Amino acid sequence: MSMTTILLTILGIAVFAVGLLFSIAWHELGHLSTAKLFGIRVPQYMVGFGPTVWSRKKGDTEYGIKAIPAGGYIRMIGMFPPGPDGKLEARSTSPWRGMIEDARSAAFEELEPGDEKRLFYTRKPWKRVIVMFAGPFMNLVLAVVIFLGVAMTFGFQTQTTDVAGVQKCVISQSEKRETCKKSDPVSPAQAAGLKVGDKIVAFNGQKIDEWSVLSDKIRDTIGPATITVQRDGQEKTLHAVLKKNAVAKKDSDGEVIPGEYVSAGYLGFAAQTEIIPLSFGDSVVRMGDMIENGVDSIVALPSKIPDLWDAAFSDGERAADSPVGVVGAARIGGEVMTLDVPAQNQIAMMLFLLAGFNLSLFLFNMLPLLPLDGGHIAGALWEALRRNVARVFKRPDPGPFDVAKLMPLAYVVAGVFICFTLLVLVADVVNPVKIS
Repeated sequence: MSMTTILLTILGIAVFAVGLLFSIAWHELGHLSTAKLFGIRVPQYMVGFGPTVWSRKKGDTEYGIKAIPAGGYIRMIGMFPPGPDGKLEARSTSPWRGMIEDARSAAFEELEPGDEKRLFYTRKPWKRVIVMFAGPFMNLVLAVVIFLGVAMTFGFQTQTTDVAGVQKCVISQSEKRETCKKSDPVSPAQAAGLKVGDKIVAFNGQKIDEWSVLSDKIRDTIGPATITVQRDGQEKTLHAVLKKNAVAKKDSDGEVIPGEYVSAGYLGFAAQTEIIPLSFGDSVVRMGDMIENGVDSIVALPSKIPDLWDAAFSDGERAADSPVGVVGAARIGGEVMTLDVPAQNQIAMMLFLLAGFNLSLFLFNMLPLLPLDGGHIAGALWEALRRNVARVFKRPDPGPFDVAKLMPLAYVVAGVFICFTLLVLVADVVNPVKIS
């Protein structure tokens, strides 16, 4: 590895780290701004974990940066309500009860005179939902703004109806070879006289301007077909006899499903790819697909563990859609800067990486599990439901829902997350996902 490559890799990692810090700070700003809006005292606003590198107190909040850029937090007073007697409960010998009391004690450890009306748990459930949702929502906003901005100004690599190459023979795509054998029949495109540089403008007399439409029509046709191309400024009609062949299977979105094949019509040419900016509508649709894929990835996380384990501790291959942690994403950022592509391509890829990271932060934090934001949101919604039901049936007000009682479960969830994070970290170090 040359010195230039090393320096570019370090630059890419540094750029990603800055983007990561900004994303975390942006997330916590959502919590901070809404908490202050509703009169909740916030003693700390910190980006990172570990030893404090820099801090400054303004008003009643200490703002700072910590040494490990792997997260952040704000500290709000009164996250959990006091015990049944209205006071902090005495220390219990039960380890589970001890966890609850520790969480409750931490929520009040910086209580000052006058804070009785500035406690988090005393705010109405809808206000607590807004405070806890504001952080992930900021990440969603950032992801959408970055994605739409890059999609509409830079664009995506898109297949066109221009011919980039002509296959000389018919080879089943499941065979994964490129060299023709003597027994292989001539490809329909070769026999029809299709040439590199041709632009297909019509298929069987129907005008075509999108690759997806042309691809579907080719797959649906076995037998004679007319292909109209633009060549040297003139239109020319070619006659081809499409053959049945094993081709890559597509999903409902038109994306290729790796390793799966179907029998369909085959012409035998490679489409030219270009980077084309999208319209606002198409960008929104792409963003929707990105969110849908993100949700599917979150749901599929447990099923990825065996492959992650094999990739980390044996000779297993790291799948392209394998979960990636902060270290893995930083390595990808470093790799982007070493690619032999124009600088604008590198910037676009880095921005897309940052957008994906922010979308993941949003989706992950919305899981209804403590200690995630979604867990606190679920607790506030449950409290609102209990109180409204009690009001309808004229029962006594059950009071605030004591989220602290769920802390033993929260520690279990946190333990699972830590183990999973460590597994991803090991895989990112020993067998990283690489840009293909």
